[in-house]
Amino acid sequence: MNKERIYGYFGNKQKLFDAVVARALDELAEAVPLKAGDDPAEYVGRVYDFHRDNPVLVRLFLWEGLHYRDGVLPDEERRRGHYEEKIVALAATFGTEASPKVAACLLSLIGLAAWPNAVPQLARLIIGTGAETAGLDLRSHVVAFARQALSGTGPGAGTVTGSGAGTVTGAATP
Repeated sequence: MNKERIYGYFGNKQKLFDAVVARALDELAEAVPLKAGDDPAEYVGRVYDFHRDNPVLVRLFLWEGLHYRDGVLPDEERRRGHYEEKIVALAATFGTEASPKVAACLLSLIGLAAWPNAVPQLARLIIGTGAETAGLDLRSHVVAFARQALSGTGPGAGTVTGSGAGTVTGAATP
């Protein structure tokens, strides 16, 4: 297909980019759902796996962030809805209501999962090459780190335990 036909269909390069990002987001939402009762640490592992297997998506997000920065994203309300559903599910897992704290927790979990695949050069510089053969399984580390981060026992903090889906104890307010 030639450039003229592509631009004839999408209108311009920006609209083509926006359509590609929207499609990739739909694939991510379908491939890595978060439901009430899911183990949040295992969700981190699934997000990690998705970005490891689809490294272009996280890079598209980075480009989109550079372009739009604080501006309104194409189809922003629909996209926000996907994340609001995840916030509600995560809150239910913690036994609390959706809140800015739960939303920040979701953002942190996604960042933890995505960042090593977003900047593989940084991971290589910090961890080195051949980390898998040197006894470090980065995916397992990220999941264990998420589980530990979610296991706070201070006032108002819940404890996420075990490897099963959504085992939560305590008053769970992340």
